[in-house]
Order: sequence, then C-alpha cells, then structure tokens
Amino acid sequence: MYFVVAGAGEVGFHLSQALLEAGHEVTIIEADRRRANFVQDKLGSIVMNAAADEGRAQMEAGCSRADALVAVTGDDAKNLVICQLAKLNCHTPRVIARVNNPKNEIVFKTLGIDETISSTRVLMNVIEQELPSGGFMPIMPLAGTDNEMIEAEIAPGTPPAGKTIGSLRLPSGALVGGVLRRGKLMHADDDTKLEVGDRVFVFGATASESEVRKALFG
Repeated sequence: MYFVVAGAGEVGFHLSQALLEAGHEVTIIEADRRRANFVQDKLGSIVMNAAADEGRAQMEAGCSRADALVAVTGDDAKNLVICQLAKLNCHTPRVIARVNNPKNEIVFKTLGIDETISSTRVLMNVIEQELPSGGFMPIMPLAGTDNEMIEAEIAPGTPPAGKTIGSLRLPSGALVGGVLRRGKLMHADDDTKLEVGDRVFVFGATASESEVRKALFG
C-alpha cells in the first residue's frame, strides 16, 4: 500500500519507519528543511521538503494514488487542513489525523476526517482504567460514523449496581451491546440486572460520552 505521511516529527518518523519495515511505500512531507534532511538521512529519499497544507505539495507527493494520508504534525488546525485538502483535491480514499486536543475530535469527524488519533485521550483512558472507580474506556471509534464503543466496569456504589439495563439513564441513541460477567460474555436486554464487577459495552455517539459516563458512574 502507498501512504503519504504529513509531518516528520517523532510520530511521523517512527510511523514511516514502521510502514517501510512492513513493506509499504511511503512519502513524507515535511516543511522544516533541517528535519527533512535528518529524516532523509535515516530513511532514504522518501522525504519532500514542502508544506503539507498546500495542494501542490500533496499532488507532487502522489496523494491522488495514495491509499491513505496520515497527518501527524503537532498542530491540530494544520492536520485538519491537510486532511481536507487531500479529500477535496486528491480524492484520497482515507485520511487519518493526529489530534492533540481530544475536544477537537468531534470537529474533525464532523468535517469528514475518516479517523482521528489522540494520544492525550489514549493516555487518559489508560489512567482511568487503573482508577479504583472501576474504569471507563472508550475503546474504539466506529469507522465512518460519529459513534464509538465504550467499556465500563460497574463499581460498588454506582447507580447501575443491582439495577436493570432498562433503568439506566443512557443518552438517546446509546445502547448496551453486551455484558462480560466473570469472564463470560452475556447477551444484554432491558431486563438484564447488572452486578458489581460486570464489564458493560456501550455503543453511542462520541459527543454523548460524558452523558454515558454520568449514567454509569453518577
């Protein structure tokens, strides 16, 4: 597969290196000449010294034939512009953006970005998973939509403990897809009574994540 990587910082460098090692074709677009030269010395002549948020640079990099463009600069606004240009001008079938501020993810998805990756969000999810409150982890976005799957553990003293799924005050459109109890996956319906220690899988809109958290933890 052919990938265009916009941004040759640490993330872009290591991503490109991994893609090359996996046998893929890669072109990196990097505006800073010194950084572009450094990465070229390490990875070979796959680096373009140009601004990735300019349509001409994307065309020269071959975005029109790329399987995906990945924008991983440290600037959210720039990553958004890069991805939108690739979609509109090059018709790149898949665009993926690094998002530094997780609050921007909903904006990116609303504006047609296929996938967003937020290291801040991932780290917060890992930290929250280790907290004694039981853990609340958005596991993955549902491709092509503004929805996601969330995993949460029912902790002692929380609103759902001992109550049925039907009594949960989940936001409109959210639903429980299953319950993991003592290592066994169970079908979930409105009459299923939740127990402390159950792990609940909820499907819902990314924008209503805080409402799901409130329904499960109060």
